[in-house]
Amino acid sequence: MTIDDGPIWRPDASRIAKAEITAFIARLEREGAAALPGYAALYDYSVAEPERFWRAVWNHFGVRGDPGDIVVRDFDRMPGATWFPQARLNLAENMLWRRDDGEALVVVNEAGVTRRLSFAQLYAEVSRGMKALLAAGVRPGDRVAGVLPNRAEAVIAMLATTALGALWCACSPEFGVSAILDRLAQVAPRVLIGADGYRYDGSWFDLRTKLADVADNLPSVETRIIAGNAAAPGNWTRWETFIEPHAAGEISFQRFAFNHPAFILFSSGTTGLPKAIVHGAGGALIQNLKDLGLQFDVQPDDRLFWWTTTGWVVWTLLTFALARGAALVLYDGAPLHPGPTRLFDIAAAERVTFLRLTPPLIETFSKEGIEPAKTHDLSALRCISSGGSPLGHEGYRFVYSHIKSDVQLASPSGGTDPLGALVTGNPIEPIWPGEIQCRGLGLAVEIFDDDGHPLTGKPGELVVTKPFPSMPVAFWNDPGGERFNEAYFSTYPAVWRQGDWAMINARGGVVIFGRSDATLNVRGIRIGTSEIYRALQHLPEIADCVAVEHNAASGDEIILFVKLTEDLNLDDGLAARIRSRLREGISPRHVPDRIFQIPDVPRTVTGKVSELAVRAAINGDAVANVGALANPDCLACFVSIRRELLGKADN
Repeated sequence: MTIDDGPIWRPDASRIAKAEITAFIARLEREGAAALPGYAALYDYSVAEPERFWRAVWNHFGVRGDPGDIVVRDFDRMPGATWFPQARLNLAENMLWRRDDGEALVVVNEAGVTRRLSFAQLYAEVSRGMKALLAAGVRPGDRVAGVLPNRAEAVIAMLATTALGALWCACSPEFGVSAILDRLAQVAPRVLIGADGYRYDGSWFDLRTKLADVADNLPSVETRIIAGNAAAPGNWTRWETFIEPHAAGEISFQRFAFNHPAFILFSSGTTGLPKAIVHGAGGALIQNLKDLGLQFDVQPDDRLFWWTTTGWVVWTLLTFALARGAALVLYDGAPLHPGPTRLFDIAAAERVTFLRLTPPLIETFSKEGIEPAKTHDLSALRCISSGGSPLGHEGYRFVYSHIKSDVQLASPSGGTDPLGALVTGNPIEPIWPGEIQCRGLGLAVEIFDDDGHPLTGKPGELVVTKPFPSMPVAFWNDPGGERFNEAYFSTYPAVWRQGDWAMINARGGVVIFGRSDATLNVRGIRIGTSEIYRALQHLPEIADCVAVEHNAASGDEIILFVKLTEDLNLDDGLAARIRSRLREGISPRHVPDRIFQIPDVPRTVTGKVSELAVRAAINGDAVANVGALANPDCLACFVSIRRELLGKADN
């Protein structure tokens, strides 16, 4: 639960006056809305008046296209509502409206090499890429797949694909062959675009053999393209050769329906084969214009730097900053190489205005004792986002004490399924440590108990009770919608279940305790794992940890696994300090029944702790889709611990 010790930050009057959301409120009031004196009033309006709200978002941000006369049809159906059913637009046209000499892309790699593209140059490169894809036979509805690092070619290829009305789908290059095939084989891409390799943490990883194995097992692939400086294999075409015959020119953007598919995003796959989630162009665009412009105050000429990989939804969300006329700073490399200030070195050098980190990174910065506020010029920085998992009180305090004291710190949550944030930040109201500021505009977010009753001030399931534009169009290869409905609507009919265990407090702030399927339900009490992690993150002996429910013969129990720093070993004294920290910092029910030392914590390639993999291994179940993990070898440790537990039970 939050410790209500007052706000950690308040925006000053000048920031509030200049914020885009302030101008948006003024627009609504001019158009006939009753007075909207603050965020809470605006939120209530956005949920009560969805047609007026989303029409105003379209107009305020100048969406290029024809909106039609109807904002939403069948709003009483969920799923089943249709947003802007008469609209026609092209996603790439809305991402490429700037064609001047301002910087659009800044690409930095571990070696310090920087490539810069202006908006005019980006437009020209997309024009050439689009013509090359068209010449290769790509048509609306086809799939183009990328296995690319966070470089300019990934952005160019994505925009060229969506400009044609084809679907972009990506996998991070660090995925193994089986993990890539688990995803791409489902969607049968016509074109595969890969990189010759990538550098990470000082090492070079050659991708050519991996890409050949992938392509050879995808019979749908007709065109193989490779980006980079290494020699291309015999049946591959280098990216420069692929686009070289095509001169840059004016793009004739064909406009499609609002829900015309633009992206296929893949779930993490930790519960089975990754879901292939299809998102429409219009919903993705309008949701992220709203998020960037209103929730985070992104303005034209801002510079966004979000550490991410191309296979993560965060990368897709970042690219929408182009639709705001803002620049993307792309980093191709490890976030802590060659040292813990690497991301801040880039942020300072590039005058970044919006920096995205993750809670594990913030924890690492804290343990490393770095103080960017003293060592780096971050005067341009207005917003920091921390996503991927909940950010605790100490993380908030570290940011404001050691990174920057005057900054909007957001910890949004949503992601791949809604292609945006369900709970998020806003730039015009205070921030409390350990708490997400608010529910996202236009999203009817509530907390339900097991019987579907709304809760305030108590933990429960985070749900959305009314339709929203960025809801997925479908799952791929799910023509009847059975898997789609099972994923989101099987728990509460006609209500979207996000899968987070959360709480909304009296002032509208949100605390997320962890994934619903990873909560610990022991002795009739549900416990969010993130509460345990937050309580232990500042014990200097603990480098990482994971807690799961173990189905023991004597009854269910909580097991805590800890990865210790350096060469420490878990002894009775440290175990007692861990139990004391949990008992006194949270409650006696959070104290684990057993504690084991492990060499590493299994995480997905996007850095999230995989409690489900640990729970399966420790309970003797098959671990679903091991390829979704960045470090699957560490699962052997949990299998050994299970054998140890079974041996003790036998005795």
